[in-house]
Amino acid sequence: MKNFRQPQRPKKNSLVIGRTAVMDALREGRQLDRIYLDTMAQGNDIRELKQLATQQGVPVNYVPVAKLNGFNITGHEGCVALIARVQYQNLQDVISFVMESGEAPLFLILDGITDIRNIGGIARTAHCTGVHAIIIPDKGVGALNEDAILTSAGALEKIPVCRVNSLMKAVDELHLNGILVFASEMTAEKTISEMDFTVPCAIVMGSEEKGIYPALMKICDEKIKIPMKSGFESLNVSVATGIILYEAMKQRLA
Repeated sequence: MKNFRQPQRPKKNSLVIGRTAVMDALREGRQLDRIYLDTMAQGNDIRELKQLATQQGVPVNYVPVAKLNGFNITGHEGCVALIARVQYQNLQDVISFVMESGEAPLFLILDGITDIRNIGGIARTAHCTGVHAIIIPDKGVGALNEDAILTSAGALEKIPVCRVNSLMKAVDELHLNGILVFASEMTAEKTISEMDFTVPCAIVMGSEEKGIYPALMKICDEKIKIPMKSGFESLNVSVATGIILYEAMKQRLA
């Protein structure tokens, strides 16, 4: 039987504790990974806090008070924020920087991938294969916490990460900048070797359970697949991402 390592409890110095402290952090523009709110939390300050969090793209998770008590802290007032270990970048700023440097952009979009070990492995491969940035949604993705950074061997602190409130809008922004978007889909007609990865492009990877969100798939420019000799259902998403990114790197180096 597998012995899975339990996620580490966040260190106290990585937390912002209490409603006032979290509000101050949001007003100061401090980068937060996410905010945990007691499901019973109410009041004008909570409404203002949620509004500020929405404006800054900080996810708000509603949790039972036992979850907050589990951080082994006092005086949390039903509100705790996790300080971001990753410094999130503005997508358009990264696009402009890459284009001004004279390189063809290569981005990676993660849709619905929640396993932090997969995210860490993907980030490690992305950094090694020349990906310019990873794009993630503000909800429905695993927290980029200490465990994720450890799994990535520090790559998450080196590669730009863009957190957006809508992957659909992010794809629109990529299109406006002349960047094609390729979706990894096991039933696609084109294989990765038939696709030109030397053009400005982004690659979308979905979760192993649900794949890519249908509406997001619909606005992608091409669907691509990894050829497989056996009829096995699918590859692990981290492995699949690595195969696609190494094909992209091989083409770009050639």
